[in-house]
Amino acid sequence: MGLPPPSIKQAQLIWAALTGLAIATIIALIVAAVWGLGRVLNVLSPVIWPVAVAGVLAYLLDPVVDFLQRKGVPRTRAIVIVFLVALFIVAGLISSIVPQLVVEGRDLGQKIPDYTARIEKKANELIQNPPKWLQRFLPGKKQTTTPSPGTNAVAVVLDSSITTTNVPAAVVIERPQAADTGLDKATLASATDWLTRTLPIVGKRLAQALAYIGSWFGVIAGLALVPIYAFYFLLEKRSIESEWTNYLPVQESRFKEELVFVLNSINEYLIAFFRGQVLVAICDGILYTIGFIIIGLPYAVLIGVMATFLTIIPFLGAITTCITALVISLVAFGDWQHPLGVAIVFAVVQGLEGFVIQPKIMGDRVGLHPVTIIIALMFGTTLLGGILGGILAIPLTAALKVVMFRYVWKRQQPEKV
Repeated sequence: MGLPPPSIKQAQLIWAALTGLAIATIIALIVAAVWGLGRVLNVLSPVIWPVAVAGVLAYLLDPVVDFLQRKGVPRTRAIVIVFLVALFIVAGLISSIVPQLVVEGRDLGQKIPDYTARIEKKANELIQNPPKWLQRFLPGKKQTTTPSPGTNAVAVVLDSSITTTNVPAAVVIERPQAADTGLDKATLASATDWLTRTLPIVGKRLAQALAYIGSWFGVIAGLALVPIYAFYFLLEKRSIESEWTNYLPVQESRFKEELVFVLNSINEYLIAFFRGQVLVAICDGILYTIGFIIIGLPYAVLIGVMATFLTIIPFLGAITTCITALVISLVAFGDWQHPLGVAIVFAVVQGLEGFVIQPKIMGDRVGLHPVTIIIALMFGTTLLGGILGGILAIPLTAALKVVMFRYVWKRQQPEKV
């Protein structure tokens, strides 16, 4: 006896459940893929970082190389000229900024314990004597009264006159010791025990030292490979653009065309984001440095350089820079004028970035809402991990937006008969 067919409502409920299960499966697969990508990036970060930095440098220098090439300069010579100019600029920045960074960094490192003590002192003062406007929001404190001299207070007095000189000393009977004829068993056991405890510690320290040396060797090797990678990226730009699709392990088909479209979209957003955001970060760092110098904030150059690197990650870099400057101004001066100056500098720089710098440099090429950027940063730093995940989150989200508009959100136009 067969079961009756489901009713319309039952069929709708079944299809809704299957649709929800399919959506949950797709989301789980996407999260698993992103998590796996984050683990791969974490393992291969020593290899990926030099290539990524070289790619960003190639994105930044490519317009200048193309300009020289349009003026009749051969591409190889144009790349060499651009590299030499960039080298002179970097050398000038290093010779002028790095000594100041070293001085400010060393001074800040020496004053951190004093600053920490000041912060603790101010926090205790605020807890003990809160402002009047804050007392309304705090629960009433119980007043403690000290007992008056007339009350029956029990005092414990330690009489320093009581000494142990009157206590008879123990009588110690010394036995004559035999002459040492060599290492006895106790000495050998003690030496063996000392070696057993010491050798693992020495091995651990040696392994840590070798790992430290190896990590620095990897950093130096990676930095040395960055200009080489960037040179070949610029030199082989035309062939990479025209022939990279031939290296995809996919046969010629509709699927390959769509894959090429997706990869091209990701590449375009990577170029637009990194080329624009790096220039925006440099402008922000310069403006922060000038503003903090004007208001007399200590470590203005150090904070400005930090802002240059952190502002590559939108929102997070600006917030970190503002909090750092506010804390230093509060601890160093202890007034309200300098924190107000920091807030004014921050507001001016953010206003210039939002209304002048970013529209001129980036325009609407990324086209993401600020809330979308914040959510992307949270997911990127959580799933991909670290600064690299935060940097890659925004261009990948923009590329995902293009894919979703192409395949999901945009309705297919009906074919004309």
